[in-house]
Amino acid sequence: MSSLPPAIFLMGPTASGKTGVAVELVQRLPVELISVDSALVFRDMNIGTAKPDAATLARAPHHLIDIIDPTDAYSAAAFRHDALRLMADITARGKIPLLVGGTMLYFKALREGLSPLPQADAALRAELDAEIAQHGIEHLHARLAEVDPETAARLHATDTQRIQRAMEIYLVSGQPMSVLIKDQKRDEIPYRVLSIALVPSDRAVLHRRIATRFAEMLKQGLVDELRGLREKYPLTPNMTSMRCVGYRQTWEYMERQITQAELLEKGIAATRQLAKRQLTWLRSTPDIIELDCLAPNLEQAVLEKVRQFVVT
Repeated sequence: MSSLPPAIFLMGPTASGKTGVAVELVQRLPVELISVDSALVFRDMNIGTAKPDAATLARAPHHLIDIIDPTDAYSAAAFRHDALRLMADITARGKIPLLVGGTMLYFKALREGLSPLPQADAALRAELDAEIAQHGIEHLHARLAEVDPETAARLHATDTQRIQRAMEIYLVSGQPMSVLIKDQKRDEIPYRVLSIALVPSDRAVLHRRIATRFAEMLKQGLVDELRGLREKYPLTPNMTSMRCVGYRQTWEYMERQITQAELLEKGIAATRQLAKRQLTWLRSTPDIIELDCLAPNLEQAVLEKVRQFVVT
């Protein structure tokens, strides 16, 4: 392991302060940032994704931000391919890849490889869309529980995208997704990895941060941003980009399905659910160093861990 080049994973739930820490590391160490965020890949989606502003990106450029249009899709497989290419380039330049974000599936795919899951089936997906529209996502979740109880148990009953994909995998392959994932061959990356997780010592404080940040997104013009996106791109609510937390609820508000007060309430609730899922992933992730994201000396604590890792 010691002969492998180093790489750093900086993970954490939404609103844990990952970007601030990463920017500080760029100022102090020979690192280059790679974004590990399934929402930041989309162009023109800035407010609702909490995308770093131009000044921050000038101080600390991020790879894999603004790489596709909101009408396109980006997968864990595509991320793994792009990240490995970038990591090789960064290492060749004598720097250390610093991968920062909250999309835990991307981190897992990068570190362990991908399971042999079948490709998306457009016709089948359309059938499942119709079933969801007629009976609701809870109905499809119940169906999934009958054929793949393990996957159904770890998915929230309203997680439309993942429930639909799990059912699609079962219908295409005839096997539960949980079984296929267990059969995957590990394809670990050729790096010596330091994994740091920024986790809150008090989840209530994180929840307050989330509420404040979503309220600020609305003040900054999230509704106007989505209106502009809909004018620029032929978007539909089922596209991956529009299923992102914040945009999904804003779409409902623009369609007059919910009120402005409900937009704030549902946006905060969905973001809290996202943070909960991210923390669940982190708890099941081996070999990570947990640091309190609420600590006043957080940046210094991360810097010390990274320096210890780099010189060993």
